[in-house]
Amino acid sequence: MRDLTSCRQGPTLTVGPALEILPPAARYILRGAEAARAAAEGALGVKIPATACRAARAGERAALWLGPDEWLLIGPLGEGTALEATLGAALKELPHSLVDVSHRQTAFCVAGRQAALLLASGCPLDLDESAFAVGMCTRTMLAKAEVVLWRPAREVFRLEVWRSFAAYLTQYLAECARGMI
Repeated sequence: MRDLTSCRQGPTLTVGPALEILPPAARYILRGAEAARAAAEGALGVKIPATACRAARAGERAALWLGPDEWLLIGPLGEGTALEATLGAALKELPHSLVDVSHRQTAFCVAGRQAALLLASGCPLDLDESAFAVGMCTRTMLAKAEVVLWRPAREVFRLEVWRSFAAYLTQYLAECARGMI
């Protein structure tokens, strides 16, 4: 198995935006109808978006809209077991799917004045704030890898990526940043 130690630290970006590997988190994919969304919202303590391509957060917890009946729920790793139990109890009587994907994904943050420009080097979306506003999220491609891209602040982007693509994407972004000199 490949050593991911270097990926966890992230490459040094010599110019432009900062790239930070985020700490491990508890992550769940929730699928269900409106009743399941509402029940999970109370258990999670975060307003789970009903609007397309929107994210919401409260403290260290977040909910990202991925589809008409699909959300990515994120919380601190240490709360994972309790969060899963709370969500399970709230959803017990409702048709739903709740899958723990904590092991499959990792996250990193790209921040700074040129963050959107750096990501645009491999992302087909228009990342200008007028097109991809603060609070928006979506699944997209970044340098041939599928990511969930979320803009929690004006000059900050969070990328959720499958662990197997993390080293590739951080190295790709480091190379693109070198080209921004």
